[in-house]
Amino acid sequence: MPARISRRIAAISESATLAVDAKAKALRAAGRPVIGFGAGEPDFPTPEHIVEAAVAAARDPRNHRYTPTAGLPELREAIAAKTQRDSGLSVDPAQVLVTNGGKQAVYQAIATVIDVGDEVLLPAPYWTTYPEAIKLAGGIVVEVPTDETTGYRADVATLETYRTKRTKALLFCSPSNPTGAVYPPEEVAAIGRWAAEHGIWVITDEIYEHLVYGDAVFSSMPVLVPEIADRCVVLNGVAKTYAMTGWRVGWMIGPSDVIKAATNLQSHLSSNVANVSQRAALAAVSGDLTAVARMRDAFDRRRRTIVRMLGEIPGVRCPEPLGAFYAYPSVKELLGRRIRGRRPQNSAELAELLLDEAEVAVVPGEAFGTPGYLRLSYALADDDLVEGVSRIAKVLGEAE
Repeated sequence: MPARISRRIAAISESATLAVDAKAKALRAAGRPVIGFGAGEPDFPTPEHIVEAAVAAARDPRNHRYTPTAGLPELREAIAAKTQRDSGLSVDPAQVLVTNGGKQAVYQAIATVIDVGDEVLLPAPYWTTYPEAIKLAGGIVVEVPTDETTGYRADVATLETYRTKRTKALLFCSPSNPTGAVYPPEEVAAIGRWAAEHGIWVITDEIYEHLVYGDAVFSSMPVLVPEIADRCVVLNGVAKTYAMTGWRVGWMIGPSDVIKAATNLQSHLSSNVANVSQRAALAAVSGDLTAVARMRDAFDRRRRTIVRMLGEIPGVRCPEPLGAFYAYPSVKELLGRRIRGRRPQNSAELAELLLDEAEVAVVPGEAFGTPGYLRLSYALADDDLVEGVSRIAKVLGEAE
């Protein structure tokens, strides 16, 4: 009898980050005081002027009908202007495709560029969706390992080690989810020149562009290396910058032929993004960055707190994240040790122990291609962050 579920879809893994977040919410709903470090989601409300734009849009009959698949013309223009303002990349509005969140932009970019059997270089740790999107397109995931000793960054020499004649693309993310790593401009430029030299596509995820701290700076690869622009797709969205994860607006920027092909795909997949969300996104990208700066200041404060507290736990090694809102500590030294009657053998088992014993939800490194680590989002209230890490410290401090 034929399988009920296609092999292609059956092979997809559930999003580990969303699964952890859902479990934490379910436990809280059942009365347990679980603190969740799982979801990569700002805890701030969407800025009021953006909400008001959406309210007005909901009352406007123009927004009750289909609109162009690629996005409202005025939103595409505003995204092009915002991109020039924020990263220095100059693009035509026709090179912009508005998508249902950054995640759809990831899937469509990969589906548009990758053929069956093409290899995609993917530095690990990586965001959970990247490998699934590559496999769904028929591509082959080639993991490029990094760890805390390299600052979770892959250099050109390492990338070259994994390049073959079947290498079609590099999936690049800086600032990084899950590690918070930020590639310095000189490293971004070197990778871009290497990709251009070998005719490799670069799909670069810039969703955390405004969330960098200390002396770190965000760099857009096609700005530093203009010669890759014809083989580069930039992914972005409003979710992280403007606290709009639930509004579901992202975008792709790329060569005209790629954007046209991806628009054709989207026309059959989902049509246009919800117009009210597009109008809200228009208000977001057209406005100033005052609210963004306030949120970044809060994230920076929490970043310093979580790094300090995790660093005080014996057996935990936490490099300083310079971007996004994640800490990615190594817990390898704790594996196999006795903790409250259990001996977790991997970070998934350790995360389960912390949920049971500390009532704290974290995402294990297995979800990001690197067992032996935990990802903690510090996009949560200061008091919850301190309480949650204190609980972790109490339980892990009992390791024998």
